[in-house]
Amino acid sequence: MRVALTGGLIADGTGAELVPGTVLVEGERIAAVLPPGEPVAEAEVIDATGNIVAPGFVDLHSHADFSLGASPAAESQLAQGVTTLVAGNCGWSPFPITDLETLRAGTAFLDPKHDWSWTDLAGFAATLQPAVNLALQVGHCTLRIAAMGSAKRLPSPDELRTMQDLLRAAADQGAVGFSTGLIYAPGAYASPEEVAALVATAAECGLLYSTHIRNEGAGLLAALDEAIAAARAGGARLEISHLKAVGKANYGLVDAALEHLDKVDDVDLGWDAYPYTATSTTLTTRLPTWALAGGTLLDRLADPAERARIAEALRADDLLSPDSVVIASLPPGRYEDSRGLSLTEIAQRDGVDAAEIVLRILESHQAAVSVVNHAMSEEDVTTVLEHPRTAVASDGWIMDATGPGHPHPRNFGTFPRVLGHYARDRAILTLPEAIRRMTSLPATRLGFSDRGIIKPGAIADLTVLNPDKITDNSTYDDPWQLSTGINHVLLAGQAAHTGSGRVIS
Repeated sequence: MRVALTGGLIADGTGAELVPGTVLVEGERIAAVLPPGEPVAEAEVIDATGNIVAPGFVDLHSHADFSLGASPAAESQLAQGVTTLVAGNCGWSPFPITDLETLRAGTAFLDPKHDWSWTDLAGFAATLQPAVNLALQVGHCTLRIAAMGSAKRLPSPDELRTMQDLLRAAADQGAVGFSTGLIYAPGAYASPEEVAALVATAAECGLLYSTHIRNEGAGLLAALDEAIAAARAGGARLEISHLKAVGKANYGLVDAALEHLDKVDDVDLGWDAYPYTATSTTLTTRLPTWALAGGTLLDRLADPAERARIAEALRADDLLSPDSVVIASLPPGRYEDSRGLSLTEIAQRDGVDAAEIVLRILESHQAAVSVVNHAMSEEDVTTVLEHPRTAVASDGWIMDATGPGHPHPRNFGTFPRVLGHYARDRAILTLPEAIRRMTSLPATRLGFSDRGIIKPGAIADLTVLNPDKITDNSTYDDPWQLSTGINHVLLAGQAAHTGSGRVIS
């Protein structure tokens, strides 16, 4: 099958200036880039007049491995021009499985709609029929659960070897990376030495090391140093996930972080960011990590003495910021009418303080609560996005166009927001440069040479967008709105549809 995308301007993904021309596709790959007006025989024509033809966008940081199986149409992603999602981030992946109960408890905030009928990467991949491509990483939290449950201690030599063996098995089955989430239990219980040993194993397997570092607040620089040291020791490629500084006291710290990272010349190093001033994660991250050890949080909350101890720790934590933490989603229960409200608003309604309301919400909803946390400054977000080594990534997991809850708008608008708000409207980036940050830059971080670029021989994952109309419509107050301005999305030369994507490695 031949397809000719004609009449538009071509952004080849390298950051080069837009040029008029025709992109000719034969089968799954780009056959040629032709000058404008050159006739093409026997081809289906896509008229791209007034539009830009770009490589499909590559999202380096997604949690779609917990949602794409139940939502294979990936409507929220195709509306953004995304053709490849990189999942298994922040230390969590839905494989390997040896302790399903503990893994399900740890990932409940992602609200996975899985039947959990597999034990490894290959079994999981076989269940998928996605409309977009999926590249899979294996998560450290998941490996730790498989080897030693949710214990708050160092692994034994045998347990560490088990994690390494499971990591190698995932690599053999097509994993592209290994990730840590060092703020999440049980990953937070790991020593730097444990992490470094696993990073070295990942490097032996040729995997990217992606990390949600141990501290994104006052300890940001030290946490970056830990990640760099692990990558350096093991010879790994390193990706710092969603680079940012959280908490008002830490606004401006990203300048020092970027300067720090730019000085590293002996590690293959990159980072990504999303274009929003709020994070989104599980409410349990507000708790001291010891409260989650052993997978017994609900039991601890049922014990008056333990409950009081947790509440005391919360009251002593300056980072709770109840005004800024908004409930995004939770299963049915006492506070299901509180989606979209802040912890302060819910606490005032109940006549209690913020610490007590956190515990009430968690115990009423099986601790499976996700939140949106307004914790960053716009100036910092802009500073990170301006840096030429910053890739654009969403940190999202919502694939559907409509649904329950009050999710973060990054699920629906990350890539159009960069193209529209930051490139077109604010001129923080040129349009070709913005496209590079979401195409060839993330693709090369993964070692992909035939994705994220328009050139003969590259896989024909393509996005056609209107630069004047590309808009992120999703907001914090009204998140369930798809982006507009993406007119065509092709995967391997065909219009994207359920089943057109594949698990890639």
